[in-house]
Amino acid sequence: MIKYPTDGPRRGTRAGLQHPSRQEAHTTMSTQDNQPDWHQIAEKFDIWLPQLAPVGEALLAALAAQPGDHILDLASGTGEPALTLGRRLSNQVNIFGVDAAEGMVQVARTKATKLGLTHITFQTMPAEQLSFEDNTFDRALCRFGVMLFQDPLKGLTEMHRVLKPGGRFALAVWNTPETMPTLHWAYKVFAPRLPPDKHPPLAKITSLGGPGVLENLIRRAGFTDVALETRVLHYQFASFKDYWDTVEASDILKMQFDALRADERRLIRNEVGQLAQAFVSAEGLRIPHEYLLASGTK
Repeated sequence: MIKYPTDGPRRGTRAGLQHPSRQEAHTTMSTQDNQPDWHQIAEKFDIWLPQLAPVGEALLAALAAQPGDHILDLASGTGEPALTLGRRLSNQVNIFGVDAAEGMVQVARTKATKLGLTHITFQTMPAEQLSFEDNTFDRALCRFGVMLFQDPLKGLTEMHRVLKPGGRFALAVWNTPETMPTLHWAYKVFAPRLPPDKHPPLAKITSLGGPGVLENLIRRAGFTDVALETRVLHYQFASFKDYWDTVEASDILKMQFDALRADERRLIRNEVGQLAQAFVSAEGLRIPHEYLLASGTK
């Protein structure tokens, strides 16, 4: 029988154009890597779920969960893709989602309760400090979380530890800065106006996208069977206005917006709008972003 902890560590970090070099970006980041306050924005984060859904589908396909599996979703956020998997396999699997941001966990728990998914449990817990015994889970997944860990190698090592021999993993991280246009645009327009400790977190979010970086970390964590591929995710909006409304409503760049005057905000919007023009067509705004999909077994 799987042994779930009654409680875990309460807090932690979650766990195009011109951009800084990796070394420069590293030296200018704050100790929190300029990340959003994931706890505070949890209620608004689901605004992005329709855009991220294809990545969840790709992860679930690579994970290949089976009836009877015990599954760990690391940095589960507001519950996806764990909730989607739980609906599909109903009571045939046990799913445990963890996230270091308590606000995210609270939202995920509320959704699981509303859906009647009693076989899914969500817990506040950093990926680097998993309160599970060795060889507990049959499957583990993580959508856009590993690069945000305080210590990605330690988080991956913990994932390896709690997987059973032969257990399968699937995870996704963003690729390089130039292949992530929306955050690239944000860096280009905000950085000249703000001190380094308030720059958009471009370096952190794309920190595992360089050639060989992610695969090397996964292998150092103990995995030997690793498959890695580059995929494209398209953000799709009816118009630039719809995209910008989503950015503002989600508070994903709240730190940066709060540091500007109202007139500067209008300039920011106009400059990003100009950068987005290359992706506007009769069908609306369609913005390609690259991510890396890694999978394998212990």
